[in-house]
Amino acid sequence: MVRIENLTCGYGKKIVFRDLNLNFRNGTIYGLLGKNGTGKTTLLNTIAGLRFPESGRLEVMKYAPSKRQPTFLEDIFFIPEEFQLPPLSIAQYQRYYSTFYPKFNSYEFNDYLKLFEISIGDKLQELSYGQRKKVLVSFGLAANTSLLLLDEPTNGLDIMGKSQVRKIIAGAFTDQKCIIVSSHQVKDLENLIDHIVIIDETGVILNQSLADIGEKLSFKISFDPGDLEWSIYHEPILRGHAIVAMNTDGIENKIDLELLYKATVSKPKLLNSIFND
Repeated sequence: MVRIENLTCGYGKKIVFRDLNLNFRNGTIYGLLGKNGTGKTTLLNTIAGLRFPESGRLEVMKYAPSKRQPTFLEDIFFIPEEFQLPPLSIAQYQRYYSTFYPKFNSYEFNDYLKLFEISIGDKLQELSYGQRKKVLVSFGLAANTSLLLLDEPTNGLDIMGKSQVRKIIAGAFTDQKCIIVSSHQVKDLENLIDHIVIIDETGVILNQSLADIGEKLSFKISFDPGDLEWSIYHEPILRGHAIVAMNTDGIENKIDLELLYKATVSKPKLLNSIFND
């Protein structure tokens, strides 16, 4: 789906990331995590063909995104963090813009809107920021493109809205699609993603499926100070510690994405050595 080799991108003399190597496959929902300023948005813009790399190779569905060929553009949908929508009703927006996406399904679009409790007759300019984002998410899913890029999709949403977005994205996903969700709010991706990619100023510091992470690592709350000696990472909580450790008993456990993110950022070499052994 997406193949990235030795990719370098920047703004003028400022390099955002250098010699980046990544692959994104069909049938997977990826969580692209990292602090603000580490290049998540730049990477999504480059994959969408909205920015051109300084060097390296980028292939998306066998296309070079920078050429912005019509057959490429009709099979990719990008929802940026900041966006502007025209002064139209939702029905008008659908009528004018759905023609660019051959696989657009108007019935699905209406169903997603209903789940978000939004009427297709509503005018976009009269909706709140969060509601407009829900309309875009609904449209992007109904477009049924092979690749869907979402940059901070839960920003501006309340707790219920975030939960709705996660459930609807998960429900609309198929093995023929690839979804890349960028966020710095780790908790917002729980129960949604299959694979996690964490980047920082140096590049990719973790690139693993949640299945492999659950097999290798254990996440637990401990009230025994002795457990800290064999932990990979720990942090204090009320009367105890949250711990990341090696999964020595092979029992599947629930992954704490926030704890995993903190462990990776604080000890990237150690985490990578665990998965590369």
